[in-house]
Amino acid sequence: MRNLLSPRWLGGAVLALALAGCDASRESVTLHERDAVPDNLSQWHVVEALDGTLSLNDRVTPYDLNTALFTDYAHKLRTVWMPEGTSAAYGEEDFEYPVGTIISKTFYYPLAEDGSVRRTDDYSQDFAGNGLNLSKVKLIETRMLVKRVDGWQALPYVWNEAQTDAVLEIAGDAKRLQMVSDDGSSTGFTYVVPDFNQCSGCHADNHTKKAVRPIGPRARHLNKSYAYESGGENQLIYWQQMGYLSGLPDLTEVPHNVNFKDATASLEERARSYLDINCGHCHNPSGAADTSGLMLYSAEQDMRKLGVCKPPVAAGTGSGDRRFAIVPGSPDESILNFRVESTDPGAMMPELGRSLTHEEGTELLKDWIASLPGNCS
Repeated sequence: MRNLLSPRWLGGAVLALALAGCDASRESVTLHERDAVPDNLSQWHVVEALDGTLSLNDRVTPYDLNTALFTDYAHKLRTVWMPEGTSAAYGEEDFEYPVGTIISKTFYYPLAEDGSVRRTDDYSQDFAGNGLNLSKVKLIETRMLVKRVDGWQALPYVWNEAQTDAVLEIAGDAKRLQMVSDDGSSTGFTYVVPDFNQCSGCHADNHTKKAVRPIGPRARHLNKSYAYESGGENQLIYWQQMGYLSGLPDLTEVPHNVNFKDATASLEERARSYLDINCGHCHNPSGAADTSGLMLYSAEQDMRKLGVCKPPVAAGTGSGDRRFAIVPGSPDESILNFRVESTDPGAMMPELGRSLTHEEGTELLKDWIASLPGNCS
């Protein structure tokens, strides 16, 4: 067990939270003290490798997002757990999560027959119940957000090759992977696990307060159906029914991002949802990119602030020698397209979380910008 506030290793100091209905052979979810977090993910008993499955403990609830942050085509298993008798209070922008909440996100890839990882949108072979079938997937990392009295704590755990446990890696990690696509083409790339400070940096979407907060589990991202083992249900309704959410208004009053791949949604809705989750945590009025003047979060309606005919604050490699963030009708002249397509660390956006270009996302943004009327003359 590691003490994050000193170089000494500590042994105990944990608060075990008993869960009703838990299998007697499995320990209940354990909430460790901030300054004595365990070195192994299994010691939390939230998600564990058991009998060939990455298994979810009692009341550890999976969830998904309408549109997710791109991370080198990795698949993700997201979960939330709250102490018995507590619930999150609904808020349109942020939920007020109770102290003791544990949010986890496990990054993994489906396995190809030759042991490389697959680039695919197909999740059908990944799951064994609510957990993951370990014979079908390669686990990379599990990131934890733990709600403390004084705020959220971010913890990165990296899985071992045997997929028996994950180890706390405050300094992050890098894994060289070979990815095969459905057309048979293969790409080598380096998957980068962020370090402790990078986790905190991305999740502090208010640059002034610098407080770590969850990005994904917010109303507009969660407002969708999820295929639970008991059947399909809107996630917010499901959280309310199980006691994880209070104050939920009628769903007609809840904001709703769309799936960026949903062809029944408008091109505008799809592009804005994509920019919101991938860029909005920095490009908002209080975010780390506030000085750029480029606002890509969902609530922004001023087209100039969205980048239309907006010159960059600073030129150079990051602009690709292009004059405006967005040139209506001309994605090839737009800085936005240059940066999301680039894999140059000095130019690419987002700056963290990817080594590859998201081809589907960049094509969407091209189509959207090509459809915009007007010019920058």
